[in-house]
Amino acid sequence: MANVLGIGGLFFKARDPEAMKEWYTRVLGLEIAAWGGAWFPAAAFAAQPGAGAVLNVMEESTDHIAPSTHAFMFNLVVDDLEGLLARCKQHGVEPIKLYPEDANGRFAHILDPEGRKIELWEPRAAA
Repeated sequence: MANVLGIGGLFFKARDPEAMKEWYTRVLGLEIAAWGGAWFPAAAFAAQPGAGAVLNVMEESTDHIAPSTHAFMFNLVVDDLEGLLARCKQHGVEPIKLYPEDANGRFAHILDPEGRKIELWEPRAAA
């Protein structure tokens, strides 16, 4: 049987790709490879309790992605939300929304320099 196994990547356009790569490296700690992107080994992701990939088609009228004007946001799984938010703050990036911990874990929203909304998610082990 043919099945979709997950989300294999995220690709987006940027006005200044080199500056955007530098921001993602400096602020979020991503390692950008010579071929132009970051690689997230499946084993590291699978080892994070409660982690998984989500595809959610939302109503066009949703405000969940606001204040971004893009038609999407993306979610990055993190292993230490407080530590990553501290790194963001060192680079002048403040969360635009912090969520209380829930059954899925902890979440915070930030914007990249071109206004794309990024959801940072520290998953909680499934009960």
